[in-house]
Amino acid sequence: MVPLAEALRPQSISEVLGQDHLLGMQGPIAQAVSAARLPSMILWGPPGVGKTTIARLLAKAVGSELLSISAVLGGVKEIRDVVSQAELWKAQGRATVVFVDEVHRFNKSQQDAFLPHVESGLFVFIGATTENPGFEVNGALLSRAQVFRLAALGPEVLSALLQRGLAALGSGLQLTDEAADLLIAASDGDGRRLLNLLSMVHPPVIGEAVTAEGLQTQLPALVRQFDKGGDAFYDQISALHKSVRGSDPDAALYWLARMLDGGADPRYLARRLIRMAAEDIGLADPRGLGLAIDAAETYERLGSPEGELALAEVTVFLAVAAKSNAVYKAWNSVRSYVKEQGSDPVPDHLRNAPTRLAKSMGHGVGYRYSHDDPEAYSAGQTYFPDRMAARPPQFYLPTARGLEARIAEKLAHLRGLAKK
Repeated sequence: MVPLAEALRPQSISEVLGQDHLLGMQGPIAQAVSAARLPSMILWGPPGVGKTTIARLLAKAVGSELLSISAVLGGVKEIRDVVSQAELWKAQGRATVVFVDEVHRFNKSQQDAFLPHVESGLFVFIGATTENPGFEVNGALLSRAQVFRLAALGPEVLSALLQRGLAALGSGLQLTDEAADLLIAASDGDGRRLLNLLSMVHPPVIGEAVTAEGLQTQLPALVRQFDKGGDAFYDQISALHKSVRGSDPDAALYWLARMLDGGADPRYLARRLIRMAAEDIGLADPRGLGLAIDAAETYERLGSPEGELALAEVTVFLAVAAKSNAVYKAWNSVRSYVKEQGSDPVPDHLRNAPTRLAKSMGHGVGYRYSHDDPEAYSAGQTYFPDRMAARPPQFYLPTARGLEARIAEKLAHLRGLAKK
């Protein structure tokens, strides 16, 4: 039996749902088809949004033959076979479109194998990928192909697709509005997943609509769209980090819940929260780093789901805490400085003098023990190498937020003493 998703695969570009920004009348792909000048391209988007379908329909629309390779199963031999077939068709006056599914799985040399043939016009290349082409496709191939980003299917598009699926089943299957909404939410923007789930649904009693409760008993656990090593993962952790940095506790909690719901390792999230505390809160509120470490330890003791509450608690704290990246900037700045300036010797007064020889060489001479001076501060004593001491750089520039405002006041006071 043909799967429902395959049975409903669009037969023309006009039947494709959800990619009007590319395939609508003003869309760049639609205009290229109208001009009969199909460029080589990379279709980038999440699973189940029509990448393979669009490639097939584009070849059909411009009257070209289509050759398909899966980067999961194919290799250099398959690429050579495609090239040979395209050359044969070209000799017969027939144009070719080569479609490579999951092109990001080809290594650099395999991707390079397409370059001379794309450049010579032997065939139009269409690659499909769920991963960011900027990271996964080599630059030479990228420069010869346009990148088109496909969108995840929204609720309205999925609702229309659901109606197509119900009509195609023709078994009298009905869904309540709540059940339809649950099915759409479970598909997570993936049209193929929606139709696969729909094909598993059956009415409890002929003529009765399936309810949301009935749907939950029929279907397996509904896993969100989440690739632990791909763009969805890194986009969501980026959204969590930026929500914390932007002092929005509600958005931060949302992205934390999304990642946990999608299967992210809570220990990874705990490590990222520790990083956020160090990078974005810093000395404006040093409690943040301690609380983040405590939350990670709490999760280790309790596990899921109880330990996730500790992660939520520190997420909210970090989001509402005073913010400072002054230490983060200072650390990056000083690392760059050290790389560029080389290794200046330690001044004699700062050197250790554990032996007679060291003492005879003047190590430690002139050093003042700060605890013996007023305010435990040796005003005027320098701690940089001699070359830098005349104009010592300031890497750490505290902000006027939170505890760091008091730190800034203290440093200004001490520098005033040093000038005197």
